[in-house]
Amino acid sequence: MTVYLGIDDTDTQESRGTGRLARSIADELSSEYTILGVTRHQLFVHDEIPYTSHNSAAVIHIDCNGNGSLQKIYLRARELMLSDFIVGSDPGICIASSDTVTPPVVAFGWSAKNTVLTQEDARHQAKNCGITLEGLGGTNGGIIGALAGVGLAASGEDGRFVQRGSSRMMTGSRSIEELLASGIDQIMTRDREPVPDGLVEIRKFPKPALVNGKAVLYVTGTDGHYQDLVVG
Repeated sequence: MTVYLGIDDTDTQESRGTGRLARSIADELSSEYTILGVTRHQLFVHDEIPYTSHNSAAVIHIDCNGNGSLQKIYLRARELMLSDFIVGSDPGICIASSDTVTPPVVAFGWSAKNTVLTQEDARHQAKNCGITLEGLGGTNGGIIGALAGVGLAASGEDGRFVQRGSSRMMTGSRSIEELLASGIDQIMTRDREPVPDGLVEIRKFPKPALVNGKAVLYVTGTDGHYQDLVVG
């Protein structure tokens, strides 16, 4: 069973970002659970929506076997977020197992990419599906992005991984074999042509897109020499 832990609006202009906090929480949870990755999901940028820099949510993908794990994961993540609360932020947290993320929740996520939604919208969707959703300070506005992120992550077709296996360590020029061994599932061009071998020059660290539930690194180039692309 996959568990999706979504967080949003946890930072200010001067503080560490939501993605960094998500990776920190993932590291803490990794001592007890298998972390499948951390994804970033871009949401609607609009004058009516308060956001820090890019209005994105982060989602931690966790492999667990149930048996009360969901509540345990939630309480630990909640504790970590509260202990790292940034004054001026409006954090929200959401947790759901893959079997509770219904089509309406996925649709809510897609709507959050091009529509101004409300906290009432988010609470209504979460309540209908029995999904845990909570604001942890400020205006609690982060609950919108937290739920949207969970819906988008569960769709398997949105966002990009900011943490996946050991892929963040893949810097400089790396072989296809190394990249696949680091946790990236597939490497292909934007035309979706598989790249079986060669070297990829990594700009900073690989940021594979979430496509069909897999971590797909897009690249550009020819004749065995490629450059990574940031998609999603």
